[in-house]
Formats: sequence, structure tokens, C-alpha cells
Amino acid sequence: MQKPAVESAKKLGWHVTVADGNPAALCRSFADRFEKIDLKDLQALAALCSEMKQNDGLDAVFTAGTDFSAAVAYLAEQNGLPGHTYEAACNATDKIRMRKCFEAASVGSPKFMEVDVKNGDIQNLTVPFDFPVVIKPVDNMGARGCRICRTESELNQAVKTAVSFSRTGRAVVEEYMDGPEFSLDSLLYEGKLVITGFADRHIFYPPYFIEMGHTMSTNISFEDMKEVASVFEKGIHALGLTCGACKGDMKLTSHGGAVGEIAARLSGGYMSGWTFPYASGINLTEQALFIAMGIKPPLFEKSSLSKMKKLSENVWYYEPKKYSAERAWISIPGVVEEIYGYEKAGKTRGLKDLLPRAEKGSNVVFPVNNVEKCGNCITLARTRKKAVISCESAVKNIVMRLKSDEQTTEDFLNLKTDFPPSAFVISDEDYAKIESFSDSTIYDTGKSWKKQIPSFLLKYTNSLTDWNHKTMKDALNQFETYFLETVELPYKKFWKYLLRGSVQGLMYLADKIKG
Repeated sequence: MQKPAVESAKKLGWHVTVADGNPAALCRSFADRFEKIDLKDLQALAALCSEMKQNDGLDAVFTAGTDFSAAVAYLAEQNGLPGHTYEAACNATDKIRMRKCFEAASVGSPKFMEVDVKNGDIQNLTVPFDFPVVIKPVDNMGARGCRICRTESELNQAVKTAVSFSRTGRAVVEEYMDGPEFSLDSLLYEGKLVITGFADRHIFYPPYFIEMGHTMSTNISFEDMKEVASVFEKGIHALGLTCGACKGDMKLTSHGGAVGEIAARLSGGYMSGWTFPYASGINLTEQALFIAMGIKPPLFEKSSLSKMKKLSENVWYYEPKKYSAERAWISIPGVVEEIYGYEKAGKTRGLKDLLPRAEKGSNVVFPVNNVEKCGNCITLARTRKKAVISCESAVKNIVMRLKSDEQTTEDFLNLKTDFPPSAFVISDEDYAKIESFSDSTIYDTGKSWKKQIPSFLLKYTNSLTDWNHKTMKDALNQFETYFLETVELPYKKFWKYLLRGSVQGLMYLADKIKG
């Protein structure tokens, strides 16, 4: 997520120093200088800034898409550089402080309570508002440790999990907010707020909140956009943010606009550095870097503002002329044996990026947070529909074949886990018909599936899709494309594994029987 920032700064002719606790950090090779420093170590970072200031000079401190915006604000403040105050950035990092700021300023936001391990709050926990509730670690991102609880019996374990993802041993329990969710990127400069990205977020797989992609720009009405933007602006001011990037996870509930979270940085999730620049033709990261450098960004010139939609007295919206979609692909649990389809996916019309995260030998899981996905596709088109169709088409061409001797895969396919949901969900009546098949009936991989499919499943072949946008027909065709041996498989298990694990389930079964 830092790559657009490093590349943009280098393109401007600036000298770039990168700091990270990981000596193999991706952007190390792009920078002029690298320092191995744990980003939670403020004193070590401050010492680095002091040394730079004395020797080569220090003009800006910056991050995007990480939860270290408070560290950036601290360093900027200590060195007299532009940026949000450290106090405001801490408000936008610590979810309890954030909720208290919103509560004090009457910003649309859920009721909440804090759970602190040090105070023994985790024992005999009671919630003073109605279920369902959402549990989150106070100081993490990417939906790590975040889930919904619909009953009190789910609460204690969920809180323990959330606390385990918290550096300070704290969690927040919030009222669940209904309605669609949006990602907003914005820049705040000299009292003016320019919203530079307004995207629909696509969240799935309760009890977790897995973002399977976003679509730029939103398709909500202008009036609804103004409602969400007004609450976003109010939330920014409540946190005390004054100079730099502001990122919002916003909702439009049955009671109006509401804040999920607001961060003192540009977004991650391939939005600020990818989908908005593609759709708009504007390098948003560069604009944010100008603010960090103390330079007025071109977006805030009168000539630029006059071309934008004005949402309120001091808020403008830059609406891109094109549409960009981002979608993730995911896997059932196991270990990757082979990956097929990248070449075919890469030929998708409108595809801008194919960004794999898993590779041969990777341990993969069905995600319970936003850092466990296997990769992402990004497309660009002149219409929203074309951008979405292209992105989903690219994803569905990718097939991840798993090793056939992994217990986690076996447990998933044999329904020994409650989560995640099955790939294809059919009626109970039709599933009972599959269960009634004789164990001695055979599926022959040497013959077409079209000649062997039970007639009652035909109605589902084009109407249902799995997690990766494949229809049942797609999954069966891909199985025939990539499994080339002739093997006799248990007929009942073949169809059950298709329903549970899509093409991955079929490949696993065939590989296991083949031996």
C-alpha cells in the first residue's frame, strides 16, 4: 500500500527514506534509503527524523493504508511539519477515543462500551444495549478480530478474540448498524474538504465482515451522498483532524448517515492508490504528499474546485468520469498445490491489475479478516456495469488446486466446521435426494458432467454462484479442463463436494482418489 507513495515522491524528484520493521519490505528497493525500525517504536522513529533533519533535511512524513497514521502525526508535529495533530490522529486510531469524540459532538455513531483486560472487564460481560452487536479490537485494522454477535452466548469468546488482536488488550462492543457501507477518501486543506473517492463496499460472510471488493463510484442518489458526506465532515471535525488525508468507513442506516470509522490517512484496499486514480486520472497520493510537504495541492485551486460537485459550504466531491471495480478471490482451507487461470484472467477486457497474494505452497484459509484473501483484480471501464462484469470475470477464471492430504480441507468439505458457508446452497429437498444416492454409484471423470448430472440439479447450474463468481456450470467445466485423468469417483460425494467446495472440492476429491 506504500508503493504509490514511494513511486509518486520519486517521480517528483524527492529523496525518499522508508522505515519498516520488516527488512524485506516491498518498497525497500524503490527508496533512496531504508531503515529497519519497528513502526510502533516512536522514539526510534523520532531519532531517525532528528538525524535526517540535521543532515540531509526532512520535509514531510507520510503513510497510506496502514494503522500508523498516529506515528506519522507525532513525527510531523515534533519536527514542525504539516499534518494532523498527534492528538487528533490518536482520536482517529483508538476506537474508544473515536466513539467518545463522536458521542460528544452528536455525530451519527453506534452506542458502545469498552472492554479492558486490565480491568477484568472480560469476565461476566453484559451489554447495556440490544443485540446484535459488533466486537472489534480498539487498535487494529483490516477487520482483524472483528465480528458480529447475535446472542450473549457468542459474546465472551468473540471479545477474547478481539482482545488478542489489540496491542493494548482492549476491545470495543458496538451496536450493529444496518444499511449499505461506503469507503470515502478525502483531503482536508485550509478548512476545505474534497472527497476524492466515494465507493460502494461489498461486505460478506457473517459473523465476520469480509470486504470482497469495492466499486468506484457509488450508485446511491445525490441526496443520500450528501447525507453520508455531511456526517463524514462532522466526524472529521469531532476528531480534530485539520490537515491531510481523511478516510471514512461510512454507513447509510435506516436512521441516516453514520460513521463506522474515520482514519487520519488515505485508504488501503487498493482504493486511493489504484481505483480512484484509474477512474479519475488523478494521482491522489501525489495530492496528499503535497499537503504533507506544505504545498497547496492542485485539487484545491479555484479552477479545480469549480468543476466539482459542491456538497456543502466547505465540502466538494470530485466525481470520476470512468468506473473502476476491485474484487478479491478466496479459497477454502488448505495448502496450494497449483494455480491455474492467470493467463486467461489477464486477457480480460478492461483489466488493469492482477494482484496475487497466495502462491504454490501457501497455507490458505477461508478469510475471517481482510488480510487473508488470496488476491485481487482491478478493472476500468466507461460504465459501472462493464467494470464489475470484467472484474468478476477475471476472478472466476482463477482456480486454486489444493493438496489432497490436508486435514483442514477434509474437515471443511465434510461439514465439520460451521463456517464458512457452502459454495452452492440448494433446497433441503434436493440435498436430501443427493444424500439418498447409493454409495456404490460411480462418477466417471472420463465422461462429460452433462451426461452424469442429476436432473434436479440442472436448474441450479447457471443460477447459483460461489464465492469467486463461478456458476456451478463454470466449476464443472473447470474441473474437466484441469483434471485430465480418468478416475471413478463416488457419485454422492462428487456432488456433495461440488456444493460444499465448488471446483476446489472436486479437484481435492479426484486427487485424493487418484492417489
